Amino acid sequence: MLLRHRTSLRGLFVSNSPYPIMTSRHFLHFQPTTSSFNYPNNIPNIYPAHSSISSVFPSNSTPKLVPLSLKPSNLSFSSHASIPRPVSEAYLEKTDDEIVIDTPNLKALKVKLEEIGIICGSFGPGQKNGLNCPMCKGGDSKEKKLSLFISDDGNAAVWTCFRAKCGWKGSTRAFADVKSSYNRMNTLPKVKKIKEITEQELNLEPLSKDLLDYFSERMISEETLRRNYVMQRRYEKQIVIAFTYRRKRELVSCKYRDFTKKFWQESDTEKILYGLDDIEGASDIIIVEGEMDKLAMEEAGFRNCVSVPDGAPPKASAKDLPSQEQDVKYQYLWNCKEYLDSASRIILATDADQPGQALAEELARRLGRERCWRVTWPSKNEKETFKDANEVLMFMGPAVLREVIENAELYPIKGLFNFRDYFGEIDAYYHQTLGNELGISTGWKALDDLYNVVPGELTLVTGVPNSGKSEWIDALLCNLNENVGWKFALCSMENKVREHARKLLEKHLKKPFFNVRYGKSVDRMSLQELESGKEWLSDTFHLIRCENDCLPSIEWVLRLAKAAVLRHGVNGLVIDPYNELDHQRPPNQTETEYVSQMLTSIKRFAQHHSCHVWFVAHPRQLQQWNGKPPNLYDISGSAHFINKCDTGIVIHRNRDKDAGPMDRVQICVRKVRNKVSGTIGDAYLTYNRVTGEYMDTKEPIL
Repeated sequence: MLLRHRTSLRGLFVSNSPYPIMTSRHFLHFQPTTSSFNYPNNIPNIYPAHSSISSVFPSNSTPKLVPLSLKPSNLSFSSHASIPRPVSEAYLEKTDDEIVIDTPNLKALKVKLEEIGIICGSFGPGQKNGLNCPMCKGGDSKEKKLSLFISDDGNAAVWTCFRAKCGWKGSTRAFADVKSSYNRMNTLPKVKKIKEITEQELNLEPLSKDLLDYFSERMISEETLRRNYVMQRRYEKQIVIAFTYRRKRELVSCKYRDFTKKFWQESDTEKILYGLDDIEGASDIIIVEGEMDKLAMEEAGFRNCVSVPDGAPPKASAKDLPSQEQDVKYQYLWNCKEYLDSASRIILATDADQPGQALAEELARRLGRERCWRVTWPSKNEKETFKDANEVLMFMGPAVLREVIENAELYPIKGLFNFRDYFGEIDAYYHQTLGNELGISTGWKALDDLYNVVPGELTLVTGVPNSGKSEWIDALLCNLNENVGWKFALCSMENKVREHARKLLEKHLKKPFFNVRYGKSVDRMSLQELESGKEWLSDTFHLIRCENDCLPSIEWVLRLAKAAVLRHGVNGLVIDPYNELDHQRPPNQTETEYVSQMLTSIKRFAQHHSCHVWFVAHPRQLQQWNGKPPNLYDISGSAHFINKCDTGIVIHRNRDKDAGPMDRVQICVRKVRNKVSGTIGDAYLTYNRVTGEYMDTKEPIL
């Protein structure tokens, strides 16, 4: 059971007064007395409660202990009053040199345009003109991005706003309805007049002793309440807390809280942040979700704190940020822009629940994630965390609350990370036990020093036709599965499924599939071995194939490879070969640009999914080939093949009897980006034509 940091200063009590006030336990009564709680503006202690309000509480929330009788009056309040969108009367530019055109169509057209906020002035037919858009007002820089064109006969007009965040466009004729991309543009709403209020008009008075005790229970001192102008107001037989919103100490708005924790605000007042004067000129500011949290922050020593006036949304919006005029819910940020712009560090200390986190995201989007930090509230127990600043203050004390704020972390920005975000991955990499310390061995001793398989990298494999590129990759996959249990996705478009299965089974079982001449004296695999081999195939390999006549695109291949990683846990992907893919590209894109973009996509896939990719690409036609291994720069298409791969390998089979055994295969490692993968050099393997295996060469290579 959680205990509060310290006990209440005094117990709650009940008196004979007819005024119930809010407490954390039950309704209280108090005697109207003269308080010593003095405010800087010399507000009298008690004001006569001569005005009543209308419909402050719903009928079902009225306490049964004391019936609440509310009479109509000239005061009105709304739960969450919103600032209406600005209209043309307040913002439109006026021209002094407006020329009256006698053409009836043009005159009617200009009247029609003025009704939606477009002032044409002396613009005539057949002209294109730049204006301030009545929808976005040109943004902060007041750019004239609205392009207006009036037809030659003066009977029609079309317009488009070229600001990226607006894009309003439409058309109209002199004697027709306006057609606009914004349905609400035909009639723009009127701007509501901002109401000015005073403490005397609202009948605000200093807090009674019982309310001071209530705040004391929540660890809020009388001094903090006095400095923040927290007051009370009487509604018939009820007293509510009044949080006064001020700018330059002048009352701007007022928010009320009753005994059921219901909030409402003065209607038609300007929305601003609570405690705004406390962040004037501050380089570091804290934003919380409620007025009580703002007061709690001051008890922990942080005065540079403000609270939002309207609470939190249920979830963060997935839409683009609206313009200033359309951003009604967060208009208070725009109204306090000059205060917020001077801050270099903004700590978001919103509630720990989902709406609180959604509010933090909405604030960060508008204020700039690059200067935002966020707090992590401490745990109550194994399942719960403290909800907000006031809870931490009540149960853990001001020192813990201060520590929480001081330990705030950078607000995450999508695509921008710190190495701390990868500490878990780095630890796992350090403790990796598969293979040796230089990556995963290929299974051939001759290649151990030259090439090791590293998860998340791209290996480019090339060689002249009939060199054994695909056969060597298949043998490598079998070795990796046998040694470390890897699984693979195969996009092998030159192989029929049954032929590819045969080759893999022969390498795995080390027996020929057929009982044919090249099998020599080796027994064919038995039916039982075939059945076990089929199970191995099913567990180890997953096929990416396009069954119709269409060529697959690289995007299609990577999408299915991602599914194979997530669904089957594959560790490697083979794309064989490049020229069997669909390489359609935009007319304005060169092949070099296309190849670069394609390889970037493959590398991002490999890195993101920690999946090694082998990509087979054929060399271009060699006019005067001398029988030696080709160069990586000989690959058809682009030099980006060698530039972007992590490892580049050329597979070359001996075709000259005088040069050595015909079954000898040369593995030429020609590019190594990461020293963990190996180093540049040549290795020689012997190809077993019966089983398709590659084995270390026993004879020394001269």
